[in-house]
Order: sequence, then C-alpha cells, then structure tokens
Amino acid sequence: MTSSFPTSRPLPPRHRWKVLAAGVLANAAFSVAFSGIPMTAVLMRAGYRLDTATLGLVLGLMGLGIALSEVPWGLLTDRFGDRPVLLAGLASTGLALAAMAAWAAPSAAHVPALRWLAVGLVAVGLLGGSVNGASGRAVMRWFADGERGLAMSIRQTAVPLGGGVGALLLPVLALHVGFAAVYAFLAALCGVAALAAAWVRDPGLAEAAGAAASAGPSGPLRDPRIWRIVAGIGVLCAPQFALLSFGTVFLHDVGHAGLSATTATMVLVQAGAMGMRVWSGRWTDRRRNRPAFLLACARASALLFTLLAGVALLAELDILAGAALRVAMIAALLAGGVCVSAWHGVAYTELATRAGAGQAGTALGMANTAVFAICFLTPLAVAHLVAWHGWALAWLAAAACAWVAAPWLSSPASTRQPQPDAAAACRARR
Repeated sequence: MTSSFPTSRPLPPRHRWKVLAAGVLANAAFSVAFSGIPMTAVLMRAGYRLDTATLGLVLGLMGLGIALSEVPWGLLTDRFGDRPVLLAGLASTGLALAAMAAWAAPSAAHVPALRWLAVGLVAVGLLGGSVNGASGRAVMRWFADGERGLAMSIRQTAVPLGGGVGALLLPVLALHVGFAAVYAFLAALCGVAALAAAWVRDPGLAEAAGAAASAGPSGPLRDPRIWRIVAGIGVLCAPQFALLSFGTVFLHDVGHAGLSATTATMVLVQAGAMGMRVWSGRWTDRRRNRPAFLLACARASALLFTLLAGVALLAELDILAGAALRVAMIAALLAGGVCVSAWHGVAYTELATRAGAGQAGTALGMANTAVFAICFLTPLAVAHLVAWHGWALAWLAAAACAWVAAPWLSSPASTRQPQPDAAAACRARR
C-alpha cells in the first residue's frame, strides 16, 4: 500500500521535471558526503590521529551503513510513499551531520573519541540510504516508459556530479577551516535537498493503482527475475569500483604518471560516464532495447578490462615502458572506465520496470544493497590480488566479473501484460 498526497487540483505533466530535479538534488547532496569525505582521507588521518588500517575501516563505515539500510528504506518507500521518506531521510541525515560538526570534529585543542566518528559515519550511511529508492520510485511513477531511461539516467548522473563537487570542495574546507565546517556544509546541503523534496508528489490519479503492480505475486524480495538483475548490477559494479579506487594508484605505481595526469584521467572518466549515462538512457528509450544494451555494455567492459590486464602484463614484462606505457594505460583506463560506468541508469530503469512502479523502492533498495556490499569488498579483493600476483591478475578478475554479470543483466523480462502507467495517464488528461 502506498500513501498519496492529493493536491487541490491535478498537477500538470510538466511537474515531473520538478520531481526529477528534486531527485537529482537529493542524490547529489548525499553523493557529496559519501564520495567527498574519503577525499579528505589524508587530512582525516592526521586530524583524528589514525593509522592507515583504522582509517580504511572508518572510511568503509558509511558504505556499510548504506548497504544495511537500503532495503528497509525501500520497503518504507513502497509503504508510505516517496515524499515522506525523502523528507525524513534527508532531514535526519542533515541532523546527523550537524551532530558530527558539534561533537565529532577534531580541533587543535581536542581530538574526539574514535567511537563518535564511527557512530556518526554509520548513522549518515544508514539515514542517507533513503535517497536512492525514494527518488527512483518517484521517477518511475511520474515518467512514462518511453522517458524513464532518460530520466533515471539523468538522476544517476547526480552520483559522479556530487562526487566531483565533494572532491573539489571538502579537502579545501578541511584544510583551511576544519572538519566542523565540512560536516556543517554537508548538513546544509541535505537541508536544501530536503526543501526541494517538497516538489515530490504522488501523481494523484486513480490510474496510478495499476502502476503499483509488483513483478511477482509476493513482491520483489521473492521474485527470482528481480534477484538476477540485482546480482548482475552488483557484480558489474566490481570492475567499476576497482578502477575508481585503484586507477590512480595503477597509473602512479606502474606508469609513473604525475598528479596532474592521474587527476585528469579520473575527471575524464567521470565526465564521460555522466555523458554516456544520459545518452544511453535516451537511446534505449527510443529503441526499447535495455536488455540488449546491458548485455553489450557488460561484454564490452569485459573485453576492455582484459585489454587493461594486457597493458599491465606488458608493463610487468618490461615490453612497454615510458611515455608509450602511460598513453596506453590512460587510453585503456578511459575506455574501460566510461564503458563500465555507462549502464547504471538503464539497469535501474529495467529493474524498476520489472518490479512495477509501486514496488520500485524495494527493488532499487535491493540493488543498492548489492552495490554497496560490492563497494566494501572490491578494494579489499583488489589489494590482495595485486599483492599476490600483480595488476594484470586484478584487472583480469575485474573482466571476469563483467563477463559473469552479462547474462544476469540481460535475462528476459516478464511476459505479463503491462499495467496502466500513471505518468502516461497523467499526460493523457491534457
């Protein structure tokens, strides 16, 4: 059952773009925190007086909180609706960050106990996990099937966008003002996003009941088709996280690239990913070929990461070196990084479509649980593989993950009859 928020008169179809804007802002605000705080790692290690092992554990706590909370938030979204979950999640995340600014920020005179930092980061992850399922479900209910891929892909660009903002601003704030300013700034962003969430309303149509149909009689949690695509999304994130986590280390340690080259490469990967996500959403909307696109993207990623492993092997054998090696590494990282990041909006759209708009929150929560579990495990696995047998093995393992994910992402959709679409019905009233 879902709650609705009726208005005095039906909202116009163009209101869906306000809903999308609110979803983008919510995801971007939380992404600044999730992706930006790790960018302050060197300063955090010094400010909190942590060793490297403890720092790694602390930085993983936010992801752990997200992984634990995604499905519960998704269930709450499907039960109570998008708007109350977004408002409650963003407001409570802002309060948790404000509490960290007050009690968990180090200063020249005082270093807070480690437990306050740990509790704060876990709480931010637990509460911030609300934004994905709620904003995704709102998109599903407001946009017709022929627009959902584009809309969901635009929403997904908020993640690299927020990460870029966090990487640019948070280290500067931490260095010149302190961590209290970092947490206060993030709390303010969540507050602004919570205000924007007021735009999120239910379409308010009787026809919307049809969109609430689930993928199976027992809902997404018991539907094997949903679990297949959830598993595919999670596994295909492994090569992406491997590249984003260790791409700069690979360039520096093997290619002897400088800071400007490594930074520029990662910025281009993120910019390319944003562009490809928008393009792929629009392209698959027009051609109605999401499973085929996901299959092609996974297989292309497998091939490109195999190529990256080949470049690493040539470097290890001293067959390729110097400027030629750096050019080959940068080209392989760019191609592989953009390809393995291009599919997110399409995959989330396909998953939510199979689940049905009424239970999209639960399905998207399942996917994000898988994603953040992989996010936690991938850096550990890559570090051990590199230490055991070098970079070539690590990139080859990433290629294998992409190959394994391919059939799960492209499994046939249900043959059930499509349900009435709330968004289409809304536009039909014009």
